[in-house]
Amino acid sequence: MKKPIEQKILPAIRNLKSFDLMLESDYEWLVLLNTHIAQLKAIVNRAKAHQKRMLIHVDLIDGLKSDEYATEFLAQEVQPDGIITTRNNVILSAKKKGLVSIQRLFLIDTMALESSLSQLERTKPDYVEVLPGVIPNMIEEISLRTNIPIIAGGLIRTTENVEQAIAAGATSVTTSRKELWMHR
Repeated sequence: MKKPIEQKILPAIRNLKSFDLMLESDYEWLVLLNTHIAQLKAIVNRAKAHQKRMLIHVDLIDGLKSDEYATEFLAQEVQPDGIITTRNNVILSAKKKGLVSIQRLFLIDTMALESSLSQLERTKPDYVEVLPGVIPNMIEEISLRTNIPIIAGGLIRTTENVEQAIAAGATSVTTSRKELWMHR
């Protein structure tokens, strides 16, 4: 059974210096945004050695095509705890491989919202990452309409943004802002 994500802040790591900092933190779950495919396995292995669970944003990994073959490679060779992606086929493949699946949605207008809700009906990911995460009423609406746990991300700049997203129904907030990583 997949372990649920039970932490308010999900540190979104953009470089190895930040990764090293988070290895010494109390956080169990970490999000890896940017790296090169050749570094993935070593990063995930180091995280596991520090009892950390890694979520890999597969769309942002240099040298990795974001498709079901990449997901199979990740599941077999890299062995992260989960993936984040905008792609339906990657979500479906991740679910088959037992990885935590987080589908990322960009809400730019009503058409994007309705299309995203339709996608979620087909893919049924474990979590939905709503971007931008600073629109509390959209977080609430998606939560009510899908019954899928929401992660808010994008443009989260203040502790007030974090609290508003959580109050609107988000279970967690992803952020690359180091000053917010210390906000519990």
